[in-house]
Amino acid sequence: MKAILMAAAGSPDVLVMYNAEKPELPSPHHMRIKLSAAGVNPLDAKLRANPVYYPNKLPMILGCDGAGTVEKIGSAVTRFKEGDAVFFYNGGIGDEPGCYAEYTTVHEEYCAATPANIGLQDVAGLPLVLITAWEALVDRANLRPGQTILIHGGTGGVGHIAMQLAKHIGAHVAVTVSDDKKEGLAQGLEADKIVRYKEMDFVVDVEEWSGNKGVDVVLDTIGGDIFRRSMNVTRIGGKIVTLLAVPLTEEDAKLARTRNLSICYEMMLTPQVMKQHEERIRQRKILEQGAKLVSEGKIGVLVSYALPLQEAAEAHRLIEKGSVLGKIILTM
Repeated sequence: MKAILMAAAGSPDVLVMYNAEKPELPSPHHMRIKLSAAGVNPLDAKLRANPVYYPNKLPMILGCDGAGTVEKIGSAVTRFKEGDAVFFYNGGIGDEPGCYAEYTTVHEEYCAATPANIGLQDVAGLPLVLITAWEALVDRANLRPGQTILIHGGTGGVGHIAMQLAKHIGAHVAVTVSDDKKEGLAQGLEADKIVRYKEMDFVVDVEEWSGNKGVDVVLDTIGGDIFRRSMNVTRIGGKIVTLLAVPLTEEDAKLARTRNLSICYEMMLTPQVMKQHEERIRQRKILEQGAKLVSEGKIGVLVSYALPLQEAAEAHRLIEKGSVLGKIILTM
């Protein structure tokens, strides 16, 4: 099979096409998947530059988002049969082979059936961003109907899914965007408030939109100064969920305590890194609930770039530039 391997950490140029053997099933509960596409995430680029979780397991195949058809099943598999279409989040951080390849193997419990109204390639862009958005809004923030939420980077991979999920929940949604194209997407996804953060102070603008109360929830996909300034636009007793490893300074902690803020960290990788099988099953159930919302037309994934597998390095260059609308995928 064709696969993109990284033999060493470094620039996108370390991603090279090789001919490799088809992976064998590691257990009776595993399935071999003939991949149609792999999602490309900022996580992939970070691990390419610094394979922090399994630095001694190079060469490795990146890519934790995948979709394809079941080509072979283990003797204990009961949830799927050969020929079934599935999508999943698995591997790609060094523990198991990822999805930048024509084939991969996945435990049956980590796969979800694909919704019928979305292409098998497009659905490959959904797993990581859906699980992240769901855990951030539903599990961490406990977002409820009628509440207000500010989503930073509202037209990116996680952001555009989070915006749709928040609207489905019944929240009032404000998003930050940088240009006309992103504003157009935010309008199409029915954001209630769109802030051009390069032209206006989001703290002032969102504070006014919230009736000078502050928003109930902030989803921070950027970190740094944006995270810190967001404390000033979160209502007293509100919640900030950040996807970044943002260190709290003494001043940050004092402000958060004064405002009674809940600071929540969201890292959807935790169950995979910590080998939590039951939590991996819980995440698969999120994919199943997301698939139901997709089939009902409640949410959808925007794929801005569909590049062939051999252009994995270019996909990484694009994602490192930032400002990508929605998702990038690699097609097989």
